[in-house]
Amino acid sequence: MLRHISIPRGPFALAGDLHLPDDVDEAAEPLRAVVLSTPGSSVKEQIGANYASRLATHGIAALVFDPSHQGQSGGEPRDLEDPYRRSEDISYAIDALSTVPGIDPRRIGVLGICAGGGYAIHTARTDHRIRAVGAVDPGEIGASFRGFQPDGPAAALDAMAQARIEEGRTGELTRRQWLPDTMAEAEESGVTDIDLLQAIRYYRTERGQNEHSTNRRLSRGDALLIGFDAFHLVDQLMTQPLELILAEHLEGTGFDTAGERLWQLAPNPIDRMVIKGARHYEMYDVPEYVDPAVERLAGFYHAHL
Repeated sequence: MLRHISIPRGPFALAGDLHLPDDVDEAAEPLRAVVLSTPGSSVKEQIGANYASRLATHGIAALVFDPSHQGQSGGEPRDLEDPYRRSEDISYAIDALSTVPGIDPRRIGVLGICAGGGYAIHTARTDHRIRAVGAVDPGEIGASFRGFQPDGPAAALDAMAQARIEEGRTGELTRRQWLPDTMAEAEESGVTDIDLLQAIRYYRTERGQNEHSTNRRLSRGDALLIGFDAFHLVDQLMTQPLELILAEHLEGTGFDTAGERLWQLAPNPIDRMVIKGARHYEMYDVPEYVDPAVERLAGFYHAHL
């Protein structure tokens, strides 16, 4: 059962979808619930819906939402990927979820996927309404963006500063593609990396494409991403139990090192599962890999919420 909800966030609202078990009885014991934090550039109808709908079949309410400035949520300017706002969005989602009849506000967890895993971890450190943390291939988006800069992150920040001065002068905001817009564009650009090709096949073809996912990010947000550390103070502050799900083939993606760092930092690691045969982007929607991941996550949430 799907219920559309509006999540108040200061001067605007986030658009959310609450996935509920089909046989929900609001007069019965209040439900466990999980807030999902989705990958960068994705909207609630994509990866988050794949996991949320499956969690609901296991008797867990699951709320997925569009981030601030993206999808059907409010916020200007559009297409901003601000890691701090993305993390705060989760707390606003918990605010709203806690008031829904039939949801137990004392049994709320989070599930973060890809970059959303880093955002979920960052939030769980200081929002201890979150009672259990699940992560699927959690990413350190800050480390990734620092590593993307050919002349180093400091030089990139210098260039971004000059670009923002120019934006202020002209009033024109610049945007970048997350990915090539089409497979044809990827082929013309000579893309051969298997993981990048799988990302394009998911986001930019009928398989996973959604009209509300623009495949654009505001350039000025890249400076925020470069300075972000999703796992800062995890060892001191994130006391909640952790379930970590990793694809088997993450070599060269950064998700393998991020997952290992998180596992070593977390004060309360409960379980780590490796999905045999899977690559990162196959964890988005391939039933062979998503189903066992959700089954393990559901067991974890039932035990710890």
